[in-house]
Amino acid sequence: MGNAVSARATRLRKAITVNAPVDEIYRFWHGLTNLPRFMRHVESVVEIGAGRSHWIAESVDDHTIEWDAVVTDDRPNAVIAWRSVEGSEIANEGVVRFTAAPAGRGTEVFVDLSYDVPGGTIGARAAKLLGDDPARQVSEDLRAFKQVIETGEVLVSD
Repeated sequence: MGNAVSARATRLRKAITVNAPVDEIYRFWHGLTNLPRFMRHVESVVEIGAGRSHWIAESVDDHTIEWDAVVTDDRPNAVIAWRSVEGSEIANEGVVRFTAAPAGRGTEVFVDLSYDVPGGTIGARAAKLLGDDPARQVSEDLRAFKQVIETGEVLVSD
């Protein structure tokens, strides 16, 4: 059984268009060990097997949080969905959808993510005060994903 998110979970929906074919984008995202290449706060993802993975991410105050997740839906070139498993430090679930962009402009990537913020509402406010705004992070991660796919690297400036 999954580690279900609560009715008061934080929900984020973001999208981006990437100039690459759907199969390439799906294949890259499906390789979960690729995700830390563009998800700035994710330190590592280890694929355990049978659709399960172990995640380590940076949290507020440079602490780390860990959880295990299981893929709940996987349709090639269309969708990958997951949820955290029972006993995870953070309850989360989400889905990433991949569709061909109009007029042959690449692929539209849609992310729908729900998670319970450690510390509840107070934890969410503290994270925003410390500069860890989850909506901004997801947007930045998607822009970094676009850069990795289109250029092979995340471009940063000082």
